[in-house]
Amino acid sequence: MEQESFKVLEYKRILSRLREKAGTTLGKELAGGLLPSGDREEVRERLQQTAEAVYVSSMAQPPLGGIKDIRESIKKVGLGAVLAPDELLDILTTMYAMREMKRFFKELEAEAPILKNWARSLEILGQLEKDLEHIVDEHGNLRDDASVELKRIRREIRISQAKIKDHLAGLLHNNEYQKYFQEAIVTMRGDRYVLPVKQEYRQHFPGIVHDQSATGSTLFIEPMAVVNLNNDIKQLTAAERHEVERILRAASQKIRKNDSQLMDNCEIMAQVDFAFAKANLAYEMKATEPVLNEAGVTKLMSARHPLLPPDKVVPIDITIGDSYSMLLVTGPNTGGKTVSMKTFGLLVLMAQSGLFLPVESGSEIAVYSNIYADIGDEQSIEQSLSTFSAHMTHLVSILDKVEPEDLVLLDELGAGTDPEEGAALAMAILERLLTIKATVLATTHYSELKTFAFGREGIENACVEFDVATLRPTYRLLIGIPGASNAFAISRRLGLSESLIIRAKQLIQADHAQFEQVINQLEKEKMLYEQMNADIETRLRRAEQMEAKAEAMRVELNQKKADILRRAKDEGAALVRRMRRESEEVISQLKEQFNDQGIQKRQAAIQAARDQINEAAGKVRPGIVSVKAFRKPVDLKTLEPGDIIYVTKLDQKGTVLSIRGKELEVQLGSLKTNVKARDCKFVEKAPKEKPSAKGGANGSLSGGGGRKRGSSFISKAQEAHRDIDIRGMMVDEAEMVLGKFLDDSVMAGLSQVLIIHGKGTGALRKGVHAYLKRHRNVASFNFADMSEGGTGATLVELQ
Repeated sequence: MEQESFKVLEYKRILSRLREKAGTTLGKELAGGLLPSGDREEVRERLQQTAEAVYVSSMAQPPLGGIKDIRESIKKVGLGAVLAPDELLDILTTMYAMREMKRFFKELEAEAPILKNWARSLEILGQLEKDLEHIVDEHGNLRDDASVELKRIRREIRISQAKIKDHLAGLLHNNEYQKYFQEAIVTMRGDRYVLPVKQEYRQHFPGIVHDQSATGSTLFIEPMAVVNLNNDIKQLTAAERHEVERILRAASQKIRKNDSQLMDNCEIMAQVDFAFAKANLAYEMKATEPVLNEAGVTKLMSARHPLLPPDKVVPIDITIGDSYSMLLVTGPNTGGKTVSMKTFGLLVLMAQSGLFLPVESGSEIAVYSNIYADIGDEQSIEQSLSTFSAHMTHLVSILDKVEPEDLVLLDELGAGTDPEEGAALAMAILERLLTIKATVLATTHYSELKTFAFGREGIENACVEFDVATLRPTYRLLIGIPGASNAFAISRRLGLSESLIIRAKQLIQADHAQFEQVINQLEKEKMLYEQMNADIETRLRRAEQMEAKAEAMRVELNQKKADILRRAKDEGAALVRRMRRESEEVISQLKEQFNDQGIQKRQAAIQAARDQINEAAGKVRPGIVSVKAFRKPVDLKTLEPGDIIYVTKLDQKGTVLSIRGKELEVQLGSLKTNVKARDCKFVEKAPKEKPSAKGGANGSLSGGGGRKRGSSFISKAQEAHRDIDIRGMMVDEAEMVLGKFLDDSVMAGLSQVLIIHGKGTGALRKGVHAYLKRHRNVASFNFADMSEGGTGATLVELQ
């Protein structure tokens, strides 16, 4: 299509807004290079992609985070280059985003055939993803365990460094040598550990001088005792560098083997991001999907210019291509003719680019092979062309290229020369375009063209409404009525004497004056007709919108109801399975604790355990551990040994052993500790001891231990929560809380727990992940799903 049309219709500004809606570099490139298509089927597919993205966005947003532009890295490995760790991390995060995108559309219940087909085409390279996860960490650093050799080398480096530091620390704290040192610190020069020695004691301190201070009073000496250790570190560092290069080279070769699949995946991800960028732009513009008309008819209802402020733009109705293929808009300057033309042209470009339009639902649009526009002041100083010459040069070029299925936009046709000659030229050009059968929207202020349009088949007059009372245009487009000049009415309102106005009317030819009267009468009848129908149309549209809204709410409520029932059934079934498993474990433990001599007592205990677990199963609800459960502060006046309290910093309940002023000695499981009373919350008074049915030490030994352990297990099963909220804690405090939480979860038989740490600066998340890596009961962990907190929570698999 003609690039000049894009410029005068400001199409690039639409693309700029579209780029802002894209979330990735790949999507922004597609948005910036979008061009309209003249092929009807391609336009239909583009609009279908946008429609699917709008529909999906109304229910859920796709996971577009983490997508990097890895194309340059893939090209580099194709040329044999070795990628850096941060480049490997970009590829890894992008592959993870590809996996999440594929999973999103696989689980999506909405109908979106094009988007789902794209997602199915994503090839998940699981082995490559695992290999890269083993090599780089989340910060883009090479992992110590990226290879066995690298792990050994780095361990030896740390050992050697520790030996050097210990030896140097011994020298620094040796009373015999302390007077030699400028400062009691260990520093480095040239990757070697040295000590700052005063210049006057150089001969008394054997070693190698590596540097001196600016004043020369301090020498940085490497003691002879650590020279060999420094040499070892130097060799180990070189070995580490070679091993890192080997690991990165191997990883780059693996990527090279899958470079074509990765490039194809990048293109698919770009298309998905681009589709949702179009959907987001449609939401911002409050745009709707136009209906493609096969018969070449364009009917835009309540069309708004997308670049004008929504609170100031006046919607217009434009119809062309039905009984007429040429619309001639007449009327005075500054009346809104050019804005109407630009609105029409820009919306056509947007529709043929696959974008939704700011029009009323049900608007139709034809697909044009080419769009030509001659709008604005085309005066050229460089070519010494006047406005008329520049316009005529462009018109000649358009007439040489235009074909029947093209759209031509002509602003102020024939302007810039003698009015009589200009009007004649305009009529000749319009006749030629009528013969070619192109779709034409033209504006003019020549009265001769109004009569020309009345006398030709295929041309329709139109005007932009003008309010004579206020002397202002209303910017509403009226089709079927030519525009009147309104010169006499305007002059009278501005104070021109009535005698001059009467004389002017006498000088106008009688047929022209009669024509103006006919125009005015038609305008009045048109306004009356529109006023009578405006209320009916408004009520009808409102009723249709209410009906559509009610239907959408009904469908949404049914869907939510079905989802809630399904989730409730799944959670209920999982809860029953877990409680049955826990009950059998408890019963198994109880069986081991009682000997065969007390069969009745054992059966009674087992039944009691079953009853207790069944009761707990009815009450268990997944919740979040929070100190808000205990709000009552400790009262030292009423507190007694044996009372149960809650230690907030340790997130654990304990038993008071003794009270020492404002400090308490507390039993926390097998641990005794002293805590301040203000750091505790009161839970309950000491339980009263019940007299034993069978007193004596021997009686308590014959099964008491089993009952205690069984009761403890039951208690853990009842108190276990799947989630814990540690937001706001320090890392060391969180580790103490997590230790107990994970132990309780393992004892309760939980296989999976959720840790809510929030996003914030990420320090707490890093500390939690580091702790989980070294915890004995943690099998694996990953970020939670978006429905459970995303990167603000971590899902832990227990072993």
